[in-house]
Amino acid sequence: MIRFLLALASVIFISPAFAAEPTWKAGFGKVSITPTRPMWMSGYAARTAPSDGKETELWAKAAVLQAADGRKLVLVTLDLVGIDRDTAATITKRLQTGYALPRETIALSVSHTHCGPVVGKNLRSMYFLDDTQAARVDEYTDALPGLVLKAVAEANAALEPVSLSWGTGTAGFAVNRRENKEADVPTLREAGKLKGPVDHAVPVLAARDARGTLKGVVFGYACHATVLSYQKWCGDYPGFAMIDLEAAHPGAVALFVAGCGADLNPIPRRTVELAKGYGKQLASAVDLVLGKPMAAVSPTFAAAYREIDLPLQDVPTREGLIQESTSDNKYIAARAKMWLKRLDAGGEVPATYAYPVQAWQLGRDLTLVTLGGEVVVDYGLRLKKELGPNLWVMGYANDVMAYIPSARVLREGGYEGATSMIYYGLPSIWGPTVEERIVQEVTRQVRQVRE
Repeated sequence: MIRFLLALASVIFISPAFAAEPTWKAGFGKVSITPTRPMWMSGYAARTAPSDGKETELWAKAAVLQAADGRKLVLVTLDLVGIDRDTAATITKRLQTGYALPRETIALSVSHTHCGPVVGKNLRSMYFLDDTQAARVDEYTDALPGLVLKAVAEANAALEPVSLSWGTGTAGFAVNRRENKEADVPTLREAGKLKGPVDHAVPVLAARDARGTLKGVVFGYACHATVLSYQKWCGDYPGFAMIDLEAAHPGAVALFVAGCGADLNPIPRRTVELAKGYGKQLASAVDLVLGKPMAAVSPTFAAAYREIDLPLQDVPTREGLIQESTSDNKYIAARAKMWLKRLDAGGEVPATYAYPVQAWQLGRDLTLVTLGGEVVVDYGLRLKKELGPNLWVMGYANDVMAYIPSARVLREGGYEGATSMIYYGLPSIWGPTVEERIVQEVTRQVRQVRE
């Protein structure tokens, strides 16, 4: 018996199958996407001039994760307010072709900094650009996919064995902007009387090499990147958080993904010092997670992606658009003229929008969900409650076409529930089933990838 056990042990120790445990491979890359010429900036309707300088670089960053079976996931993060459906499709199709990737294995995420350029058709109903500025937007949009592919190529070339682990921290600066007047927030915070739902979780995914050196970190937070509103390019608080993390971990690439924070703001705001301070808070929360034991992520994954038809309500007729085109509200008039032009060209005003939903299962325990548009906090809170604490929900992913209100916010109306649709150019507000349709599809995909 002893001889048998010794022989068995020798087979185990020399067998290639047992020589090393299966592991992830990961690579990270980053390419500047800061415009090289003054351009119109996105995010605020009140802007009246192009950019006039730079506070920080804007980045396209990429993480390529390769499972033990050789299949890959690609996450791209962009320091932009948003990307439109056409731009996202161009990027993902080029990645699919160049790397033989299924669509479900590619995720595009924007930080929603309001100090980035106008891109594609995103929020174009908000801006009245002259020919020079319109041409610069088109040129920048055309160049963006190539810059993204360059970041992905850099990440893919840097693939090396890593361990993946994840954990969750907290940062408390996000405030529900629908429930609290901005001027009252400092006093309300001091008194512990801030109102409305928030999600202060800071999910963190870390990749470390065999020596334990951090190679890349993906982290998230649910809050608008609207500390700053001036005329300089800047990543806002997410950009400063990434700068701080990369300085603290030389050689590592930090990637920020926005959560469901469409109705949450960083308050107080409007100074660079505050943006840097919130960035430091967020980076410190990430570092606290990195400094403690984190849950291991085994080197397997499953992925799903689908676009569902979200209904719009009270879609305008041609006669209604003609009436709106003479509105005293220049944004309503611009939107109506845009749809009339489409009708004149033989198109139609759609009654639905193809809305992207995506799910990744990493190992046994971590599930990532990406949702398009500016998603309000109710979604993140509800989905984590219904589908478990190991769920990480990202908004602003794959296509930023509009605000995505919950049923509650839709009933209440206001900017997130109704009027923001004007600036995004969608013909009307969402139908009353918007929340249930999205939650139903997320639930279906999560069950699929977890199986």
